[in-house]
Amino acid sequence: MEYLTVAETAERLGVKRETVYAYASRGLLTSVRGAQRRGSRFAQDEVEALAARGRESGEPSGTVERIRTRITLVADGGPWFRGVAAPGLAGSSDLEHVAALLWEVPGRVAFAPDSDLLATARAVLAAAPAAARATDRFRLAVAAVAAADPLRADARPAAVVATASSLLGTVVTALAGAATSVGEPEDGGDLAHRLLPALAGDPAGSPVPGTAGHVRAALVLLADHGLASSTVAARVAASTLADVHSVVSAGLGALDGPRHGLVSGMAHRFLAEALEDAPGALGRRLRAGERIPGFGHAVYRGTDPRAAVLLDRLRADPAAARIVDCVDTVVAGAGRGGDGPAPNVDLALAALMHAHHLRPDAGELLFACARTVGWVAHALEEYAEPGLRFRPTGVYTGPRPGSTSAASTTTLSV
Repeated sequence: MEYLTVAETAERLGVKRETVYAYASRGLLTSVRGAQRRGSRFAQDEVEALAARGRESGEPSGTVERIRTRITLVADGGPWFRGVAAPGLAGSSDLEHVAALLWEVPGRVAFAPDSDLLATARAVLAAAPAAARATDRFRLAVAAVAAADPLRADARPAAVVATASSLLGTVVTALAGAATSVGEPEDGGDLAHRLLPALAGDPAGSPVPGTAGHVRAALVLLADHGLASSTVAARVAASTLADVHSVVSAGLGALDGPRHGLVSGMAHRFLAEALEDAPGALGRRLRAGERIPGFGHAVYRGTDPRAAVLLDRLRADPAAARIVDCVDTVVAGAGRGGDGPAPNVDLALAALMHAHHLRPDAGELLFACARTVGWVAHALEEYAEPGLRFRPTGVYTGPRPGSTSAASTTTLSV
């Protein structure tokens, strides 16, 4: 049994020493006095159990929970970008306008590529393996642009906005290959249109009519979602005064996991099976006790509002009739009994990919491009906060100095 001193117990629980004694008097902790040491000690397991009860109470326990942000409210009917409902913006706006809203600049952000940085990004992408995923190429392009930009460390808000708009415009243009020129971006500079070649399952083919509109809506909906894991990672980087490129790279690193940004690809594979046999595809996962990709969300009680917007768009799209029928069958099966998980935005992205013949990892690229706008907004906010504030003490659960376990470990290592 490991024991903590009164001081260690107080630090672990985040309370004063007097409060520790009060806990002991109320029977919440058991005080033990040892023959070798003066003062009360408390069993570490008992202290950890009490700390866990405090966490379950919902009280903020660290810097992340105390982040104050004016950017996005994540709630039913949202998300809300600075008080404006994102689902409403998805039908009437584009990422350029949303970036201006989130970055608090007037008008419309022009994601114009920089010709010098573009040449470097294209050269790096040309050397990438043919099998590289779309998000791998996105990360490579971000790193290339960072290496070629000597002024990237300027953290003044106006400079950050200029750097970020050039970064995203350059990366998207590089990913699109020769389909988009520097001087004459398609559709007046609309990022959704310029991104299409990088999303297409067959870059040489013509996009299905309506693809750009769906992509534009998806980019708007995915621009930010509060303190998601990747956004927290981006804010931690920004707290060190890391430049915009490093902030985006930090966000990309956290996004690139099967519990976050890769779920749309998993949902795409699931729907591919479901198109052949929807009940069978669903049943196989239920029998295996696996989570159904594209269902459930930690915030929303019902259907993810972003999913509702995209699926409604697809219902009005003749090209999506077959995949929408499949999604409806799967949703009905998953919700059998009335208490099943509701569809989220990853399922809607997977349906879009199938309906418009996009790459299987197109959803991941849409996430990366759109969420870059959100990460930059959070970086701008974080740069104004005290630096290096994300320094938790952690919860040490190893052997205490001088304990039997520590002595045993030392002996074994010798």
